[in-house]
Amino acid sequence: MPFRKSFMGLSEQALFDEIKKNCSPHDIPLFAGRLLQRAYRLYQNNLALITPSQRLTYKDLYFRALLMSRKLLELGVKKHDRVMILYENAPAFYIAYFGAWQIGAVCVPVNTFLHERELAFIIDDATPKALIVSTALKPITDAIFLSRGSTPVVLTDSDFDWQTPVPENPEAACHDIILQDLAAEELCALLYTSGTTGAPKGVMLSSRNIMTNVMQCFTRLASIGLGKDERFFCVLPLFHVFAQNTCLWLPLLIGASVILVQKIDRTLILDGLKEKPTLFFGVPPLYGLLCLMKTAPLSSVKLFISGADMLPDKIRAAFSVIYGRKICTGYGLSEASPVVAFNLENNTAATYVVGKTAIGITIQIRDETGNELPIDSIGELWIKGDNIMMGYYNAADATAVILQNNWLNTGDLASIDLHGNLAIRGRTKDIIIHKGFNIYPAEIENVLMMHPAVFKAAVVGQEEDMTGQVPVAFVAVRNREPNMEQVLRKLCAHNLATYKVPRKIICLDDLPMNATGKINKKQLLNMNV
Repeated sequence: MPFRKSFMGLSEQALFDEIKKNCSPHDIPLFAGRLLQRAYRLYQNNLALITPSQRLTYKDLYFRALLMSRKLLELGVKKHDRVMILYENAPAFYIAYFGAWQIGAVCVPVNTFLHERELAFIIDDATPKALIVSTALKPITDAIFLSRGSTPVVLTDSDFDWQTPVPENPEAACHDIILQDLAAEELCALLYTSGTTGAPKGVMLSSRNIMTNVMQCFTRLASIGLGKDERFFCVLPLFHVFAQNTCLWLPLLIGASVILVQKIDRTLILDGLKEKPTLFFGVPPLYGLLCLMKTAPLSSVKLFISGADMLPDKIRAAFSVIYGRKICTGYGLSEASPVVAFNLENNTAATYVVGKTAIGITIQIRDETGNELPIDSIGELWIKGDNIMMGYYNAADATAVILQNNWLNTGDLASIDLHGNLAIRGRTKDIIIHKGFNIYPAEIENVLMMHPAVFKAAVVGQEEDMTGQVPVAFVAVRNREPNMEQVLRKLCAHNLATYKVPRKIICLDDLPMNATGKINKKQLLNMNV
């Protein structure tokens, strides 16, 4: 049955329990692979996807996904086989994803911006039975397979059936397709990390991981009256777990609509905003772009959430001044399916304060030897819950390093205050140790962003023979003034301890970004400065 309209008065735990009960009608098991079937049965006439050229109801989407399921079965794809999806933001991504899930296959969505060498690594690691790739991206996979003796089954744009009319009853019309359920603890999604700190690793997520995190998010968002009339704005790339959770899994749970924008582009964003979204999920650079646009029509949006990277205070403040709206900060990682916490309440706390963790997630702050630290101490963040990944694919040693007794070492530096609010201080691997002092790059980056000409900042540690590591800053600036480096150094000196002031400040027109909207610090480290 659909969710009732109001959950007011319930505790978060009671609300989570009721949502879980409502998600599991006796005839629809609570498996990720049944999400679309459930949405069809409950909300078949609701708009599922909105694009400039298409409007698909849940009935339309379910039927097209069933046709894809049939094609995959005919091509020999079986339960547990990996199906790789290399597609831009488009209805075809949803059809491919659920077409595979419905027959018990494992979905492997892949970064569409990868270099041929990086993509080849993932193909070799995942060994997909089938690859569903857009026509625009197929030349890349063709080049990879050219020198290989065996290749997966390859489907492209022409393999999607858009011609067959949608029948009154899609399930009756496709009665020959036997849906397969993966058990709750079995692998159902394999999501490769961006590889900014090394080779990509395949994060193994089970149906339990995914559905737990979807319900955790819904529980937290229910306070704003989340319902089937919502319109989720999807401009983040669907291959990323943040977009999958917020624009692929969660909307189907409640029968909401997704406004699909092909990529982060001013014109495309403005076209999408004409469809009146109510929920907006973005990364810091996207909110920075909205600030530069100044007049984007955002009045229909009731909630803005920023994730995937730390939101600079400057962007939040500018957004508040320009649009009079609040950006809520969140924290997550692929290994947690991905959401751990997001702050819907406090608009005055620093942006690195991401609020309380979602229901069912336990956290600890530990030192480097594994001992739990007291309140307000900065240390490594460890998390535990049913949303935590199964492990890394084909990487037992890497899994053993960060998964211990069901606890995940996030690799992030954090602290917890007296009220249970989580604050993210940076990456453990990013920490700079100078003469025994810990330097947190995010603190310096926020100071650099105070200058009106700076629109991106990244601080990395560079080795020096005599002193160990020293902070080096890279900034992207507009309207560069004379002696910009000295101006920024003086700004840092007025706001930071002497040992935190960057040894070098390199001004650039822009900084390298990865496909998920994060500054690529690995590339910066390799620059000859």
